[in-house]
Amino acid sequence: MPVGVILLILIAVMIYFGLLQRVLDRMRITDSMAIIFIGAMIVGSFLPNIPLGSRMSINIGGGVIPIVIAIYLIATSDEDIEKLRSIIASIITGITVYIAGKVLPAEPGTMFIEPIIAFSILAGIIAYVFGRSRRGAFIAGILGITISDIISAFGVTGRTASTTIGGAGILDAVVISGVIAVGLCEIVGETGEKLKGGSWAVKKSKKEPPKMNVLLKHDEPKEEGENDESSK
Repeated sequence: MPVGVILLILIAVMIYFGLLQRVLDRMRITDSMAIIFIGAMIVGSFLPNIPLGSRMSINIGGGVIPIVIAIYLIATSDEDIEKLRSIIASIITGITVYIAGKVLPAEPGTMFIEPIIAFSILAGIIAYVFGRSRRGAFIAGILGITISDIISAFGVTGRTASTTIGGAGILDAVVISGVIAVGLCEIVGETGEKLKGGSWAVKKSKKEPPKMNVLLKHDEPKEEGENDESSK
């Protein structure tokens, strides 16, 4: 069974037991919507490819569904800046991964880890850096891999052989990249929040006097003045 399918099943189980509720809430995705997306990717990966003509086709689970998910998340984003940032991050991720595939050895056994996993990790990191938010990073992670595969399918000088967009392990890369992008956002975000509430907050509290004491200091002279005026 493909690694991507296994990861999707594990994610679905975690969603069912509520272990990813906070992550989904911050991405503004409901449990039911996430399960639908996961199920569509799993089922679609086993369905026949959709022919596009000129010896090109696209896999449903690894090509069509990730594009649909990305478009849906971009369209439902609250702010225009987040939509634009997600699109730009996706393009940057896709181009970078494509260039890395040309520069680095992409054949199995030529790297200390599988090339598809290496490119997935690279895509996830780039998507996190440029996507910034959890939603933007996830969009850039899954759409960036797809963009890279589309560029590879067409090639620089044109295609000479039949190819499938979203095939040959791309589903694995899409899932791994998306998970890494969101995971980095979650880890870094939580670490930052703890630091702000930890040592940083303690240092700040030592520099600033308590608000209650400041209020009392302002109130006491006022009360004494009022008493003096009343006694007169």
